[in-house]
Amino acid sequence: QVQLVESGGGLVQAGGSLKLSCEASEFKFWGYIMGWFRQPPGKEREFVAAIDWSGGSTYYGDFVGSQFIISRDKAKVFLQMNKLKPEDTAVYYCVGNMNYSGTSPESFEFWGQGTQVTVST
Repeated sequence: QVQLVESGGGLVQAGGSLKLSCEASEFKFWGYIMGWFRQPPGKEREFVAAIDWSGGSTYYGDFVGSQFIISRDKAKVFLQMNKLKPEDTAVYYCVGNMNYSGTSPESFEFWGQGTQVTVST
């Protein structure tokens, strides 16, 4: 059973930083696109970022700007989050798919269980 395991979530004050990590349990994810979604309380899941197998192509959600940076090392993907705001509070999900086919949740076949990020004022 394929697993994507997130870590690095937690409670942080506004303006602070967190780095999320995700590790895939199978070798094949070295060649997969991997990324992150988030789901704020009471809202729909939204695309945060994705990165191809080489790290040469990255994709970001419209809201991201330069606040978040995605990177990877083989079957591990990371999300550096800076200047966090209370509205960044959400469950963050690691995702993976064989190819990049868009930013909808349906475009990603594999999902982690999620890690909670809470930004306090």
